[in-house]
Amino acid sequence: MEDIPLKLVIVGHVDHGKSTLIGRLLFDTGSLSKDKIEEIRQICSALGKEFEFGYILDNLEEERDQGITIDTTQIFFNSKNRQYVIIDAPGHVEFIKNMITGASQADAAVIIIDAEEGIMEQTQRHAFILSLLGMQKVIVLINKMDRIGYDQNRFTSIKKECLNFLTRINLDAQYIIPISAIKGDNVVIKSVNVPWYEGPTFFEAMDSFDICSVVTKAPLRFAIQDIYNFSKRIIVGQVVSGTLRQNDAITVLPSGEKTQIRSLEEYQKTPDYAETGKCIGVTTTDKIFCDRGYIFSNPLDTPAVTSQFRANVFWMDKAPCKKDTPIIFRCSTQEVYCKIIKIHSCINSSSLKLIGNDVNEISNREFAQVTIRTDSPVIIEEFSKTPKLGRFVLVKENVSAGGIITEVIRDRDSCN
Repeated sequence: MEDIPLKLVIVGHVDHGKSTLIGRLLFDTGSLSKDKIEEIRQICSALGKEFEFGYILDNLEEERDQGITIDTTQIFFNSKNRQYVIIDAPGHVEFIKNMITGASQADAAVIIIDAEEGIMEQTQRHAFILSLLGMQKVIVLINKMDRIGYDQNRFTSIKKECLNFLTRINLDAQYIIPISAIKGDNVVIKSVNVPWYEGPTFFEAMDSFDICSVVTKAPLRFAIQDIYNFSKRIIVGQVVSGTLRQNDAITVLPSGEKTQIRSLEEYQKTPDYAETGKCIGVTTTDKIFCDRGYIFSNPLDTPAVTSQFRANVFWMDKAPCKKDTPIIFRCSTQEVYCKIIKIHSCINSSSLKLIGNDVNEISNREFAQVTIRTDSPVIIEEFSKTPKLGRFVLVKENVSAGGIITEVIRDRDSCN
């Protein structure tokens, strides 16, 4: 089994079956305890309903009453091949901030579409956000096939419409699968009701994704979270790309200091190495200054230390974002104030129509290509190279926007 969990976000229009899909997945793989199953049976019985797989995730009473998933729910789940964190993102239009929070944490995505209703505006917006956040691994599920009599022509029609839309926003669906979450068709068990479909089940498609090989072979990036002083000084953080090994030579950014890893520290263990995704403590051979937000990197391939970059952003706040307005930039463990100094273009996230070039503000649910300047240098890279150092959020009182870095503009005095 792979040690690095695959984080999978499931998005789509409200009532298209996201929570039911996850409940069915857990049920059919034997991942639920008998007590949990009995709890759901009792809840459904009290509500006068048949067994509802979606209630497995909807833990709040008001969510059961409203019939919608309000918060982003994370489910930890194992198959024989790997560990998963499954993120159920809300589909309701008012909870798009929660949806983007879930999507920003994910390695891969599932877009679920009701076979009766087809692609809705909210589904298009969610797909657009996935594209904005640089999502490369996508599965599309055409759900509720049982309600259309498992009609191949209807599936083919939605599939064609879906592929046309995804191509426009630069998303590549690696699988498009006909399913019925409520009946269990093609979720874990191959369906006999769609003999015309020859591809994998949803479960098989998930297990086929490989996230470890690319990020593990990438240059070392270790994001510092905290410093602890016990009997020795331990620097705690996460390997966000590459592999960290005992005796590795490293460059400390933004200072540019050079040192070496003396040891890797876990509770009652001193491993020789830590791969991408691993949170671990380290000690160094030299006494160096570092703090939360600093990065250890491979000395031969360091990220930029800069105060300016171009990015794609999706604005979620009801109040528009005006140029040159201070806002907090968060990337990995870094946090600084910044300003959007230029809005190159602005696009409607539903219609994909151009609103304008060189505009002065970004409104709610609009996508923009921008240039950002931070108040102090940050350690960043293009999203395509190191996702964890290329994905960020902008914060006022709460998260107002999510985005990815498309071009780093290096300061002349950057560390190299």
